[in-house]
Amino acid sequence: MMMEPLSSVPSDDFDDNHPEWAEKARVLFAQECTFLRGVVDESGLVSFGLPEIAFAGRSNVGKSSFINALTNRKSLARTSNTPGRTKEINFFSLAEKIVLVDLPGYGYAKASHKAVDSWNRLIFDYLKGRPSLRRVFLLIDSRHGVKPNDEEVMTLLDKSAVNYQIILTKIDKIKTHELEQTIASIQKIAHKHPACHPQVIATSSRDSHGLENARLEVFKIALKAS
Repeated sequence: MMMEPLSSVPSDDFDDNHPEWAEKARVLFAQECTFLRGVVDESGLVSFGLPEIAFAGRSNVGKSSFINALTNRKSLARTSNTPGRTKEINFFSLAEKIVLVDLPGYGYAKASHKAVDSWNRLIFDYLKGRPSLRRVFLLIDSRHGVKPNDEEVMTLLDKSAVNYQIILTKIDKIKTHELEQTIASIQKIAHKHPACHPQVIATSSRDSHGLENARLEVFKIALKAS
């Protein structure tokens, strides 16, 4: 499937509710998404010359399932029943327009201090001086809300001056009123963090709820960068 250059799409008066934009976002994610490399230390953090969007979250937050659902793939991001198994940063090229970055999960209770320090060092190395990084999607389990280690990551992102946005996962597992309370609580927390995007996107990888909104955000970022 051929896709028109993003630079040919006018970005003035961007209307999130216009079906044309949702369709263009869908087409973007219908393009080829290929693995670029896995990185375990600072030496592997090369520039790909494309805007980047990174995905972060606690271990077992459903990050791999979210990335697979977002990109309409079954196994782009590797899933595991063992929390904290992913130890590297994985880079994927979407339509050669934007790079999707899968960051290692954090907050695994049984992780050693050495493993935690290793994660912090790797993530800090990635975040510092990364002009190609346009946004971090911070995934939060809707059943648990923002935990202390999530707040620590938010503070790290604030200090790194990295724009980030909260994505709620697994909303199919909670009731509507619980979701509303969780969103309201998270928005209050978000207001305290200067680099946090005000809009919270609620999603379910199981029934695809909210994925269109997430794809639209990625499309807008890619469009502005083109």
